[in-house]
Amino acid sequence: MLAKRIIPCLDVKDGKTVKGTNFINLREAGDPVELGIRYSQQGADELVFLDITASHEERKTFTDLVKRIAANINIPFTIGGGINELADVDRLLNAGADKISVNSTAIRNPKIIEEIAKNFGSQVCVCAIDANFDGNTWHCYTSGGRNRTDKELFSWAKEAENLGAGEILFTSMNHDGVKTGYANEALCRLSETLNIPIIASGGAGNKEHFKDVFIKGKADAALAASIFHFNEVKIDELKSYLNENKINVRLC
Repeated sequence: MLAKRIIPCLDVKDGKTVKGTNFINLREAGDPVELGIRYSQQGADELVFLDITASHEERKTFTDLVKRIAANINIPFTIGGGINELADVDRLLNAGADKISVNSTAIRNPKIIEEIAKNFGSQVCVCAIDANFDGNTWHCYTSGGRNRTDKELFSWAKEAENLGAGEILFTSMNHDGVKTGYANEALCRLSETLNIPIIASGGAGNKEHFKDVFIKGKADAALAASIFHFNEVKIDELKSYLNENKINVRLC
């Protein structure tokens, strides 16, 4: 059985790591490279860096920052935000990124997933999905949670898989930053529907939430931000806890 992965997520705006609640009310959390180094040393399996306003502001993702990250950490990392064409993917991979996350662009132009998989391999393409549950349906959103679309979570995730996405990164907007646990029911359904890894995002508040997302949500990886940024949970301690609870993780 593959080890479950712990992935700190760094949302970057104007060169600084930020974190909000339900995608709003952002506050600064530190330098993204320094945080990345810290998480790598603590035993993170991967990192995700998201330029959270690139799509909304219609600009390219931060190539210089990617080069700094690659020069200072030795674990895989994913870059997302403002990726609109294959040239962007090529630029970021050449700068040192291991994977590329597409969200808004993929919803507007699903063929981009197929093109990335064909040219760089499925393992490079992470399809990120931001979705909000309105009581009946999980609606997908673009532009950092600003714009609701007609895409529905489960059908869009399956379409992305069929197009060649190597992983799905699902963020529950309802759970984002509120620290009450992940959207385990939806995650479980995704896991049972798809044949590619599912990364859970949105809702981590304590160590037990990670145990639940792996057991109840059947996620392959758990992504979190604020509990790591503000030292509420340390990654090495989290992994020891998960190991004690019979969850297969890579220990330092």
